[in-house]
Amino acid sequence: MPEPSATEPAGPGETASEFNAIMPDVRLPALPTFLGLALGIGLGLLAGGRAGFAPVIAVVAPVGTLWLRALQMTIIPLVSALLVIGVVQTAEAAAAGRIARRTLGLFAAILLVSTVVAALVVPPILDSFPIPARAAQALRASGGGDTGPVPSLADFFAALVPANIIQAAASDAVLPTIVFFALFAVALTRLPRAPRQLVARLFAAIAAALLVVIGWVLRLAPVGVFALSFAVAAKSGSATIVALAHYIAVVSSIGGLVLIAAYVLAVAAARQRLAGFAATLLPVQAVALSTQSSLASLPAMLAACRELGLRQATAEFVLPLAVALFRATGPGMNVAVAIYVARLTGVAVPPQALAAGVLVAFLTTIGAVSLPGAISYITSIAPIALAMGVPVAPLALLVAVEMLPDLMRTVGNVTMDVAVTATVDRWTRQRG
Repeated sequence: MPEPSATEPAGPGETASEFNAIMPDVRLPALPTFLGLALGIGLGLLAGGRAGFAPVIAVVAPVGTLWLRALQMTIIPLVSALLVIGVVQTAEAAAAGRIARRTLGLFAAILLVSTVVAALVVPPILDSFPIPARAAQALRASGGGDTGPVPSLADFFAALVPANIIQAAASDAVLPTIVFFALFAVALTRLPRAPRQLVARLFAAIAAALLVVIGWVLRLAPVGVFALSFAVAAKSGSATIVALAHYIAVVSSIGGLVLIAAYVLAVAAARQRLAGFAATLLPVQAVALSTQSSLASLPAMLAACRELGLRQATAEFVLPLAVALFRATGPGMNVAVAIYVARLTGVAVPPQALAAGVLVAFLTTIGAVSLPGAISYITSIAPIALAMGVPVAPLALLVAVEMLPDLMRTVGNVTMDVAVTATVDRWTRQRG
């Protein structure tokens, strides 16, 4: 395949555009869900410790559990389909030429480093600023911490290759399932174009159909979150509010590290002046905060690249590729959420389980970048939690406040996108 020239930027691949064309517009009703959370906590605080409310709690709690199970039932098939699509479209982008391969290599390096840093940084943060004990005790009392025995290091390596992929998927064994579909997707890229596109379209259709199902479930999010928050608040009291605020601060801090890393990359690798780069990015960050969408911020990012003196061909090639395939804050913040839930529910995470979470976070981010934040929150973090042996039930409650950490996610993503574009532009200038 010919190398993309400076005047003919290549796109991220046909599979990505076809999938985006059929993907339904699935969104979490953010404000109603947040109001459901607030109402559930408020009524739960009133009901807590009062015997007369015990029958109410007994009726409401199963509603939240039913909604959570409806959300969980699509995780394994959807993540598998998205992984196949992500690997195929990444391979297509890499085939576009040397510039694309270098850009994808930089994407991968940033994602891997941010994920490992999050895995190393979050536990000390939680040691220094622990989760309120009453909220954690309530989650454990509700059964959220029962995950069975912690696998040994030998079990971890044995689990990488499933003896029966159907059995692995049916038992929510995420790591071997992810490994199988990653290998399947890589093998798919070695096929001729016609059968490769045929299978990719099949998986795109499966993913789109599953997203429709998730859309139906998310319409009930205000009810489900209300039921879950009511039950938790009735048991833990005001500690629930403190725990949610604590969660937002801890997870957002990891996105803040990625944001700082974007400025470091711009200065150290792209040779941008810090003050000038920061000032130029302010309008982009304002758009990101108001829209919470990297795609909606793309015009502002292109304008910022022109103001920074980057070549138009580079910006028009790298930025769409970044929006399609790259989410800098994703795996790091997702691992942070899984570690937080582990601490919240009292689940020990040994090094091998943490390594499994890092691997799954890195792989699943490939298929999550085209999805709205609330959807990718579930499809990305739930597999990480399952791979680490962490219960996923708290995710259904935490997603109600995801709109706040998502602000940091989007700002960090768009800032890193421009920093990567500036770096690639400098590389291409140096090589003529």
